[in-house]
Amino acid sequence: MSILVVGSVALDSVETPFGKAQEVLGGSGTYFSTSASYFTDVNLVAVIGNDFPAGHLDFLRSRQVNLDGLTVADGKTFRWSGSYGYDLNEAHTLDTQLNVFASFKPQLPPHYCDAEYVFLANIDPELQLEVLQQVVRPKLVACDTMNFWIQGKKDALLRTLKYVDILLINEGEVRQLAGEPNTVKAARAVLAMGPKTLVVKQGEYGAVMFTEKGVFSAPAYPLESVYDPTGAGDTFAGGFMGYLASVRDLSEAAMRKAIVFGSVMASFNVEAFSLDRMRTLKIEEVHERYRMFQLLTEFSGID
Repeated sequence: MSILVVGSVALDSVETPFGKAQEVLGGSGTYFSTSASYFTDVNLVAVIGNDFPAGHLDFLRSRQVNLDGLTVADGKTFRWSGSYGYDLNEAHTLDTQLNVFASFKPQLPPHYCDAEYVFLANIDPELQLEVLQQVVRPKLVACDTMNFWIQGKKDALLRTLKYVDILLINEGEVRQLAGEPNTVKAARAVLAMGPKTLVVKQGEYGAVMFTEKGVFSAPAYPLESVYDPTGAGDTFAGGFMGYLASVRDLSEAAMRKAIVFGSVMASFNVEAFSLDRMRTLKIEEVHERYRMFQLLTEFSGID
């Protein structure tokens, strides 16, 4: 079953203590689509400028990402520049150039409108709601947001959340959205805003899922080499949603497995700059790391 994703496709310039990359492929929609494509078909809605390298489009097509909803506008592609210190959980934005993304108005191709699985990547919540109004009868809607929208467009975000099944945001954003310093209390407050499930991304510490039934926590996979955490959250979301769409199962058990698959995909993404690790990643490696994850968290029967 295919997934509809609406987000950004960008050119990133990133520097970490372990190297730098200039004008490389990035964007929330890109990371999500690439990750989800390991599990199911993906329909991408985004905008790029006429300066966007053709090779990046070839890569997305090689992952069987449908680009019918990708608009090429006259102008420059969205660009983001950032750096990380040794605390790779915190990105320092150096420059943001919205360019053609500033006037982005998502218009779904007719054959996208019957999407059952929808992911609204980190864009203006008013645009997220406009997208949902174009989808006929979605089975599952998941959403991401950030502190910028929580602070500047909270009313619009709250309207959107009433139509969202799963919200995926980081720990600081959960506290900010709820106005509550305790993450557990904040999670309960956010669930009352509309979403049935809240997934709290914790970077190198893993992820926690809150539902009415309880709490599930999964660690991050321990890695020897971490080069670039850019896009890890969107890669996580892609693995999470991709798995759910592939099994067509929204049970508590399936969502717990989806959390682990999301963590697996994010763990591969950070092993290289941009999407370079994903260019060579094989599905067999994904399943092997999933099995290693099971061993990592197994404790019953061990004395």
